[in-house]
Amino acid sequence: MITSIELGDFLAHSDTKLNFDNGVTVFVGHNGAGKSSIIDAITFALFGHHTRKSNKGLIKRGANQGYAKVNFSVNEKKYEAVRKIDSKGTLSAKFSEVTGNEIVEIAAGERKQFGESMTQEVEKKIGLDFEKLKVASIVQQGELNAIINAKPKEFKELLNAIIGIDKLDVASESMKIVNKEFRENIREKIGYDDTHIEILSRDLEKYQKEINESTPQKNQLQTKQEKLQKEVEELRKKVETEAPKIDKINQLELRKKELIEYAKEAIREIQREINENERKIRDCEGCFEPASLKEDFESKIQKVEQAVDETLNTIQEMKSKTASLNEKQLLASKLQLKDNKCPVCDSSVEKLNPLFQEEHLNQELRSLHEQIASKEKEHQMYNQKRKEFSEKLQSSRDAEATLRAYSINSKEELVKIQEDVEIKKQNIQKIPGISNTNLVEISQIDSHAKMVFENISKLEAETKGFDEQEFLNLKKSVNEKQMELSGIDQQIGAILEKISKGSEQIKIIENAISELRVVKEYVTNLDEIQNNIFSRDGPVATSLRSWALNAISAKASEYLSLLNTKIQRIQLTEKARDISIICNSKTEELDLESLSGGEKVSVALALRLGMASLLGASNLNLMILDEPTTHLDAERKKSLVGVLSQLSNISNSDTPMQFLIITHDAEIFEDSTVEQIYKFESSEQGSKVTTL
Repeated sequence: MITSIELGDFLAHSDTKLNFDNGVTVFVGHNGAGKSSIIDAITFALFGHHTRKSNKGLIKRGANQGYAKVNFSVNEKKYEAVRKIDSKGTLSAKFSEVTGNEIVEIAAGERKQFGESMTQEVEKKIGLDFEKLKVASIVQQGELNAIINAKPKEFKELLNAIIGIDKLDVASESMKIVNKEFRENIREKIGYDDTHIEILSRDLEKYQKEINESTPQKNQLQTKQEKLQKEVEELRKKVETEAPKIDKINQLELRKKELIEYAKEAIREIQREINENERKIRDCEGCFEPASLKEDFESKIQKVEQAVDETLNTIQEMKSKTASLNEKQLLASKLQLKDNKCPVCDSSVEKLNPLFQEEHLNQELRSLHEQIASKEKEHQMYNQKRKEFSEKLQSSRDAEATLRAYSINSKEELVKIQEDVEIKKQNIQKIPGISNTNLVEISQIDSHAKMVFENISKLEAETKGFDEQEFLNLKKSVNEKQMELSGIDQQIGAILEKISKGSEQIKIIENAISELRVVKEYVTNLDEIQNNIFSRDGPVATSLRSWALNAISAKASEYLSLLNTKIQRIQLTEKARDISIICNSKTEELDLESLSGGEKVSVALALRLGMASLLGASNLNLMILDEPTTHLDAERKKSLVGVLSQLSNISNSDTPMQFLIITHDAEIFEDSTVEQIYKFESSEQGSKVTTL
């Protein structure tokens, strides 16, 4: 049982401590006074669960942290569970055993990854986890009356939820998931599951039929293939025999083209030689005589140049004498005798020296001028001769250079060239035109042309009688038959692949069907397990519900015997999909509708206690009734108080129970026999709790 609850800055409570004994404890007060906070304090301290939106919402407004502490006893051992929460959301928890004045820590915190969990230790001591305790020990608003006011089908669902049969739905869904995952694993492993057996069987028949139909087709095609292969082989041999001839035909045409092209180029080359030689003849014909006079002209030029130099020197000398005579003439004009006396020494002189006679000097000058003029004419004559000889010498040199340029040393060589030109002209004139029709004439051009023509003649002899069109038709026939043969090969390949794949698929399908039959048997067993064990309407659930109904009926009847009612026994029965409540007095069966309000509350409370007992309740032997008077009229509220007043009888039985009753109807307990009543009131400092 819970011995005390302590709240510090927890929800609306600043500092509240409540002590409890066996029996019935009632919390009265208006809505919002903090009564239901006691439930949150109990579940938070023990399991860390509550009805608020967040942990921070548990802290009293204006406070930095809050806590809830619960002291309880199990099998005469005392324990203390406390949890704290601060404004940052940090949680701390500690679970301890209280021995006298000593507190020994059992667990702290919720570090489950390290194997440390206060909640797990609390669950071990109490015997239930939060979800089971909530069903077994906490009756929410309206849930008490819902048991007797519910329709039969609704009552069945409520019973299923309370005793946990509804969990079979979860188990059933889990079985479906197991079944689905198993099938998925099978599909992943072999590509199919047991639902594909029929499809695979049809596929197996299809592949077997395809193989049976494909075998005769394959045999027919192979026979046709062998026949075609022989025909192709024979045709290929003919092609191999004739194929070199087509190459020789091509070579023949190439050789003819080669000969014609060579002839054209050779004729062009001969024509070039003829033109070149004719030009050589023209250039060299008049060069032999001038070239032979070169030395004579060189000798004559040498002599003329010598004569030119001599006349030039003579003219220079004469001009020097003329200059000297001019000076003497000037001097003679100044040396005239006067009275037969010398103009210089004034001596008597009969006459002057002729060298100083002016007349004599004039005569000498005239004679010199005549000689100079004669020599200049002679010099001019020699210059003219030199020019003529130089021109003729240049002509001789040009003629010699021409002959040297053409490498002509004699007239005989030039004559020979002339004869060669005539012969080539005659050879060219013998070829009327260049074409395939006059290859014989073309071959006479030179030795190379003759050699090419001989090769052409040989190729013509080797290809004589060859019909190129027939050869092309032969190759075409080979290609057509080869294409036909390739088509047959592809068809045979496709059929062989079809047979191979079909055989492979048959093997795969046979193995798959063999495995899937085992799978189907296993899945069928799983389905049977799901339908018979985990279905809420299956035999297991029906048996479990029947046992539970009998157990609840027996326990509820025991609790009713402790209450002051005329009802002696309650019997819960299941018919079809509904559950009915049958009440019996000592002498007769009582209709539920005929019961008084108090009797109905007694039946509902007895059933609820019976259900809690079925679940094993908990080592706390605690039941919390939250607002059990909700939606009850005044008469039924009064009846409920009468029933609750008798709960002390249950508390004093062999399995004493502790009841915490939360209600806002404080007046209904004014004349009750319930002694432990706490009144909750709202104040500025928070919830205020006083003992009535």
